[in-house]
Amino acid sequence: MKHLAGGIQWTVFLIASSIAAPIAIAHVFGMDAVATSLFMQRTIFVLGIACLIQAFLGHRMPINEGPAGLWWGIYVVYAGMVGIFYSTSTDALQALQSGMLYSGVLFIILAATGVITKMKALFTPAITFTYLLLLILQLSGTFIKGMMGVEEAGDHLDPIILGGSFVVLLITFIAMANKRPTVSKYAVLISILFGWGLFLLLGKTPTVAKVSDQFIQLPQLFVYGKPVWDGGVLVTAIFITFLLVANMLASIRVMEHLLTHSFNITPPDRLRQGAFASGFIHLIAGLFSAIGSVPISGSAGFVGTTRMHSIKPFIIGSGLLVLMTLFPSVMAFFAALPAPVAYAVTFAIFTKMVSMAFNELDADPEKERARQAVAFGLMVGVGTMFVPAESLSELPAIIASTLSNGLITGTILAILIEQFMIGRSKKKANH
Repeated sequence: MKHLAGGIQWTVFLIASSIAAPIAIAHVFGMDAVATSLFMQRTIFVLGIACLIQAFLGHRMPINEGPAGLWWGIYVVYAGMVGIFYSTSTDALQALQSGMLYSGVLFIILAATGVITKMKALFTPAITFTYLLLLILQLSGTFIKGMMGVEEAGDHLDPIILGGSFVVLLITFIAMANKRPTVSKYAVLISILFGWGLFLLLGKTPTVAKVSDQFIQLPQLFVYGKPVWDGGVLVTAIFITFLLVANMLASIRVMEHLLTHSFNITPPDRLRQGAFASGFIHLIAGLFSAIGSVPISGSAGFVGTTRMHSIKPFIIGSGLLVLMTLFPSVMAFFAALPAPVAYAVTFAIFTKMVSMAFNELDADPEKERARQAVAFGLMVGVGTMFVPAESLSELPAIIASTLSNGLITGTILAILIEQFMIGRSKKKANH
């Protein structure tokens, strides 16, 4: 029974942390309510399948898969190319659908050749700290705006939403700190249910839209047409895949650290299996015309908060997620989860990740070298976050999507700086 309750909590967390991406992408491509619902259904269906694949065949840790922010950015960039490089939105989405297949094949090649294993050495405590802190800083603005009810430029702060979000945040912290395991373990579920009820009383919940007359609806295959060859998307997919590998390595590294130091569990090294699984997951995403996913670092914050390190509730939650996507009415119901509630609860979870990040930095034996790499990575990464996306719009899609992502830019620079200093130290030692 406790695994079922934990599984339900995982399901709610998976939906709350994944629902924004398909809705936002559908918006930039001008999809109507039905197309948006179906796109969300396919994406979340693939995410549930992805979690199960990783749990049984991949890294075998409770790390949830979420829509990759890098792919999210690429979708937005390609939406801007409609009418320029692509005649219609469907043509652009068809090319991106093929891009998922390219990426899946490349993931499998990188895993088969052992390149993935060699890349793991790059993720030292200093790099993991840089990645985590940049992730937290990049998302903090989104969390705060969401808790204020500010969705886009020109929106005004809504005092009722802000007040409700603050109450939900407070309840989440109280539940997380409760000494009774039955409360602290299910703090996320309790807070989301409480917050949903509160926002219902405040009259700030979205209406549940009716999107289909069918009781059960299976996700469709190749919605935008058969795979096509697109050289530009191929180059983009190659570059994005390498960045997604870096993202995956960081997420696995963070969870390994949490399990080892907080639960005295030493997980086996299944990095290559995780990479193979990511390859098949991207192939499935292309098959179902969905967004490619990546292991999410925030899952470590969730596990640290709930103290629920067992993979059994994670598997149950992922299975429930897949099952739910087959029922359009259930998906429409969860789509009505007030966004400020999800933001407030996620904000509380990410506060745990701040302490995890600093624990990583403290573990680095080369303190001076670590601080220099971190300084470069953080300054460039955070600085990049303030560059308007419009300023990069004339650059090639690959460069634009990378430079507009401070998380990736800062992490890559920190890796380059640290590896340069390591190489220089080795030369001095040899002389």
